[in-house]
Amino acid sequence: MTGAASRTVSAEAMCPYRLVLEHVTSRWGVLVLIELLERPHRFSELRRAIGRVSEKGVSEKMLAQTLQTLERDGLVHRDARPVIPPRVDYSLTGLGREAAEQVRTLAEWTHRRMPDVARARQTYDEARTEAVRAS
Repeated sequence: MTGAASRTVSAEAMCPYRLVLEHVTSRWGVLVLIELLERPHRFSELRRAIGRVSEKGVSEKMLAQTLQTLERDGLVHRDARPVIPPRVDYSLTGLGREAAEQVRTLAEWTHRRMPDVARARQTYDEARTEAVRAS
């Protein structure tokens, strides 16, 4: 194992929560968790709901992968009912609800503070442009 590879394995061993945090805060993980806070959804309902708040929407494959990952982490419950046509509902577990509430709070903060972020970015970009001109 190379030095870089052993450092990566070591970092993962030291920070096992990092992967869960990545899942919860991923592009689609955030939207899935927030949407499921409202109520359980069928797959197609969830995909449409995410499409309404995301520019491009989420592909079936990516939504399925995200749901499986969140289910494996114990955040989402998949309820497959043996009816015709088959019905599968997705909902949050208690753990998932707790995580989703935290994610929603962060999303609300981001929305509220976006003007401040935009100003900071503009200030930074202007300073960088000045530095390039001066050099």
